[in-house]
Amino acid sequence: MIECVTGSSTAVLDPPATTPPGVGWASGPLAEVQAASREISRQTALRYRAIAAFAATRPASADRAPGEPGTMSAERWAARADVLRPVSEWATQELVIALDVTSQRAEDELERALLLDQRLPLVLDALEAGVLHPGHLWCLLEHVAPIGDDALRTRIQAELLDWMGARHRVTTPAQLGDRVRRVVARHNARDAARHLTDAIRRRGVTARPDRCEGMSVVSALLTTPEAAALVAALGAYADALPADGRSRGQTMADCLLDLVLRPSETDLPPVQVVLSVIAPLGALLGGDQPCEIDGQVVPAETVRALLAALTGHPLVTTTAPAYDDATEDATTDAAATDEDAAGSIPDGAVLTEDEHFARWAEDLERRILAGEFDDRPAPCFPDEPLPDPGARDPGASPGPDSSPPPHPAGPPDGWWARADRAIEDAGDAVLAAQQALGRAHRLVATAARADAADETAWAHSAAGRVTAAPDALTALGAVTDEARQALADLLATTGGGGLADRPRLVLTDALTGALLGLTDLPELRRIGTCGRPACRRRPEHCDHDLTGRPGLRPPAESPGYRPGAALDRHVRARDRRCRFPGCRRRVPRTGELDHAVAWPAGPTSAANLTGYCTGHHRGKHQAPGWRHTLAPNGTLTVTTPSGLTASTEPPPY
Repeated sequence: MIECVTGSSTAVLDPPATTPPGVGWASGPLAEVQAASREISRQTALRYRAIAAFAATRPASADRAPGEPGTMSAERWAARADVLRPVSEWATQELVIALDVTSQRAEDELERALLLDQRLPLVLDALEAGVLHPGHLWCLLEHVAPIGDDALRTRIQAELLDWMGARHRVTTPAQLGDRVRRVVARHNARDAARHLTDAIRRRGVTARPDRCEGMSVVSALLTTPEAAALVAALGAYADALPADGRSRGQTMADCLLDLVLRPSETDLPPVQVVLSVIAPLGALLGGDQPCEIDGQVVPAETVRALLAALTGHPLVTTTAPAYDDATEDATTDAAATDEDAAGSIPDGAVLTEDEHFARWAEDLERRILAGEFDDRPAPCFPDEPLPDPGARDPGASPGPDSSPPPHPAGPPDGWWARADRAIEDAGDAVLAAQQALGRAHRLVATAARADAADETAWAHSAAGRVTAAPDALTALGAVTDEARQALADLLATTGGGGLADRPRLVLTDALTGALLGLTDLPELRRIGTCGRPACRRRPEHCDHDLTGRPGLRPPAESPGYRPGAALDRHVRARDRRCRFPGCRRRVPRTGELDHAVAWPAGPTSAANLTGYCTGHHRGKHQAPGWRHTLAPNGTLTVTTPSGLTASTEPPPY
């Protein structure tokens, strides 16, 4: 029995499952592995039972009824699993906070727990007993749980578990999945069409970031014929294009983009795509600081190329020249010559083992090329079998110490000659290998010096100085006037053409990354003068006292319920993503800015506004027993009906 102390109470856990594996118990550490896996299965079953019990305490009757203002959309309701409809939609958000998972993962866990508890009780018992492990569940949940006939579903569960119990051998999830499909097809073929209909309702397109920064994966859930037709059509488009060095997959991806984003040869109306691009000042000046496109991290060069393509204002950068092959070869030859000419270790130098070996190989090569080994006598051995050391020569005088001469004269192409040539060939091969290895060491050393020189040159270039700059002012001072002018041209670009809005400047706290102000070039010019008409026309000549000017600060509060344009931009730039704990959805471009203290009791100001996604905005107003508290510094604290608390801060820049 295991005791687990939680707070002031002690929870008693049941003893671990003792059902032996089908192949028996191992000995030693592997037996501990098997026992731990059995305990994981048992705890997984207990976890699902607890989630199902929690769901029973959150009935959907506490939510607004379908059709009432502010409820879940009809499309979202129709796409929700049948087993989830009796449960409050806000139970998922409570699981997010309790389990540190995404909303989709929490809903999946809730659905899985209810399916196991209500529709697959035999499977849940087998999981707790250790007959199944969590990897076995997917095929049972996908193919057995949807069966509507309770008696048939129970009979199929029993048949599958009996099959596993009678095997007494290894049963992988793939093997069980194949068996499940066969059994379900035999007993429940008439429901296949209904399952396909349900799957068709789940079709859609999603995007997720790839493991490589700057890349994303777009997935489309389609019917099998549609997916095959789509891939075949893209392949046909790719095959119709002349070869240009791209792979077939790369060409298909480019064709997909052209057909969707640039349908110039169709009658479809054009669409506008809005991307939020966040780039540090150093990245726009040629540095390597990471940037964001719609919340995904991308390299700085990607953003510079995108902005240049959209605005027609290439950003001027200055980088160190890269080493090409000719430069590397010349450097290598020169370095080898210098090393050969030196031939000695400089005073005070400490060489590694590899360096000692390289110098030994170079010295051996130099001695061979100088002919130091060319005066070796040519061997001559007889063309006869190897003499027996115990036999006497018939023509020699007998004696106790008599023995055949070690190398009697004979033709030069005999057995000893061939052996000597083999030894010479082996020596030549070893020498050649040593020479190649020595040259390889020299090449590696030269490449390391070239790489270090390239890195040093880059660090002293404008791009390197910008990357190392501790603040924006230092970065601006590290570049050329041409680069600063290119940046000014970008900031002066107004909406229209490739840009949906004027580029903005985000002023942040250097230590915390918190947003301090959001401005643009016209506003900087406006607040940088005294405000007189003559100075507004020629701001570079304004030398008046600016003490009374407002300076850079968050926008003032708006008089009505809707935030003004400047305030709306500021709050969205500050929050960027939904502020609910664990949520990563972007704040929609219109709406969903919520008053922490309801208007008009609370002002329409940056300190009283929070950005949410649509679902969590509804939950803030509708979920019973929840509390959302916004602190003056922007920290949002959420308290669940279970007493859990979680806080979030605006994401730093």
